[in-house]
Amino acid sequence: MKSKRIHTTISIALLFLVIYLGVFLTPVYASSDSPATEFTVGVPVDRCPMFYIDKDNGKIAGIGVDLMESAAKEAGFNVAFKAISESNLKEALDSTEYDLVMPFGSAVSSASGQATIVSDNLIQTPFTLVTTDKHSISDINTIRVGMLKSQGGVAETVKQLYPGITINLYNSMADCIKALRNEEVDALLHNSYAWSYVLQKPSYNDLKVQPSAMFSMDFRAGTLETPEGKKRIELLNEGIAAIPETKKQAIALDYTTRDLYVYTFEDYLYQYKYFLIIGTILFAALVIMLVLRQKAYFEEQKEKMRIMEDIDPLTGVLSHNGFRKKVEELLTNNPDTPYTISYNNIKDFKFINDSFGWKAGDELLKFWTERSLEVLTDKEAIGRYDGDHFVILRCIGGNEQILQDEKYILTPVRNYFSDRGKDFVVRLCSGIYVLMPDDYKDINVDKMLDYARIAERKVRESKKEGFEFYNPKQWDMGRKSAGIASRLPAAIESGEIQVWYQPQVNYKTGMITGAEALCRWKSKKDGNISPGEFIPVLEDAGLIYDLDCHVWDTVCKDLKRWNDQGRQLCVSVNLSRLDIVKNPDVADHFNTLKEFYNLLPGQLRIEITESAYVENSDTIIKTTTKLREAGFEVEMDDFGSGYSSLNMLKEVILDRIKLDLRFITGSGDQKMGRTILSYMVQMIHAIGTSIIAEGVETLEQADFLGSLGCEEMQGYYFYKPMPVDEFEELTAYPTKK
Repeated sequence: MKSKRIHTTISIALLFLVIYLGVFLTPVYASSDSPATEFTVGVPVDRCPMFYIDKDNGKIAGIGVDLMESAAKEAGFNVAFKAISESNLKEALDSTEYDLVMPFGSAVSSASGQATIVSDNLIQTPFTLVTTDKHSISDINTIRVGMLKSQGGVAETVKQLYPGITINLYNSMADCIKALRNEEVDALLHNSYAWSYVLQKPSYNDLKVQPSAMFSMDFRAGTLETPEGKKRIELLNEGIAAIPETKKQAIALDYTTRDLYVYTFEDYLYQYKYFLIIGTILFAALVIMLVLRQKAYFEEQKEKMRIMEDIDPLTGVLSHNGFRKKVEELLTNNPDTPYTISYNNIKDFKFINDSFGWKAGDELLKFWTERSLEVLTDKEAIGRYDGDHFVILRCIGGNEQILQDEKYILTPVRNYFSDRGKDFVVRLCSGIYVLMPDDYKDINVDKMLDYARIAERKVRESKKEGFEFYNPKQWDMGRKSAGIASRLPAAIESGEIQVWYQPQVNYKTGMITGAEALCRWKSKKDGNISPGEFIPVLEDAGLIYDLDCHVWDTVCKDLKRWNDQGRQLCVSVNLSRLDIVKNPDVADHFNTLKEFYNLLPGQLRIEITESAYVENSDTIIKTTTKLREAGFEVEMDDFGSGYSSLNMLKEVILDRIKLDLRFITGSGDQKMGRTILSYMVQMIHAIGTSIIAEGVETLEQADFLGSLGCEEMQGYYFYKPMPVDEFEELTAYPTKK
């Protein structure tokens, strides 16, 4: 009966999720007029309902099959599924029989040690530990876990998440359960969809799911990391991105509600042995009892399912869905109570997990919620939106409430690690939306949370902490930002994105020595869009690498054309921290461009901002070293802009430093600023690095820099940024400036 309960629980949970999401989302399908490519996908067939052999037609079926076919349809290719003959997925990766292999939680090395690449996530698969009735789990990181041998890749991912765990692999589920009952392992690990099938076997009714030990893993396809493999994954990712979330959940719901488990004669004997003994005399009474019991059980499962859906398993507070329901209830029952709704975020939470461990991060989240629950009333609510993001509905109070929150919640959370002997202060960002009268009439919690998120984002982007109240202008800016991000590919294709050049001048000779490549967006719809507007948006959307790749390629084309004309020029291009995060091998990308366009390494100068060296020093230093080894000149941009990068000058060798003039252009003591600047120039000369000053706007600034021995300059005093045709005309007939 326990197995039936688990199956019913998961089915009902997915049903509610699909009903809710189905109201808002509809699937969109891609089409293609070209002949479709067909990929062979290798899968294990012992994981019903994820992958199994349909006994009616002998074909491979399951949740994974339908998801993959949906992605293929969206991307315009076909898939054929084949049962893997290898003992595990890692061995299957080395086989030439399959174009893709699945499922993987993350990229793993193949059995032969080759690197692999995985697709985007098809669906989040909840993984659950199952134990015997007499066993409970206290600490996942110290237990022995049994898994199928075919899940070797998943086992590696689990080991990464929980380094202290011990994993034993078995040939079949029957072997796994035998090992569990013989206490060779403490628990078995599989995804919840598979458990909903496996635990329907009556003889497994002594097994129980450990809900407190639940976590989710990705469900991805993988292949060897080759050029062809990358193309397959890129094509597949296009299809995955187009699958509506409602369709994913509908596929999962369809299979988890099917009656896939086929009872054997042994199962019937086990489950109904007492009925056979009692016989027909008690048949009528038994039927009545079963009906009543089933009804009570259904009500019990509904309540359990509601708890699973509405409560966050880690912190015990409301989930996103549960928070939405609670807010609707509170606003309906308290229409005269003034409320605020806030969206709260821990800055650099990934750094916390990486530095102190996942467990420390989880304990911080639980500490935050425990403190919050101590001060919240029955008319208020807190929920975990996702990750380290919490949402709170709060009655509007006075100064006393603010002081109370600061004393009992905010200060203890900020000092969580420092109070425990670690030199780290937790920084919080919050966006607050004050509910309006119309919010009580037409309750739309998601809209309120969107407003609060916009306010929180403003705080986060300011590089500070604290809170910000929402205002309608932020909403309009948010919509405009979304439009900018979505139009980037078309803007590049249509030529709206242009590369301009700002000449660099030798002040002593007056001759142009090079230029810096800058980006301009001349939108047909919105006119000129400022770089200060679209660059932060693209950085936040993860698209700045795409823009920079376009700029680099355009500059190399221009340099090649000028070389063919007999004019050898040097151009500086910007390389951001986000570019290196997106592509750690970006130095190889520049080398490829250099060779493809037959350029000299010195023609392409790479500018990396000073702040990047401070924020990601190890990674940036490695990239700088690789670029210089390939012959490129590397510059530190914005030197002196506010970050303490003097230490970096002894850690990494640079070819040129680009000096920021804020010491003599900003507020404060200008005389002191000139003194500081003069010593900075002396220091840079002393370490044998060349120097260029940017942002030179007046003759006075140019003369002062020249007197310090800084000869190369760039700024509006000499030339403004200009389109490529004007720059070509200027450099075709060079004159002194």
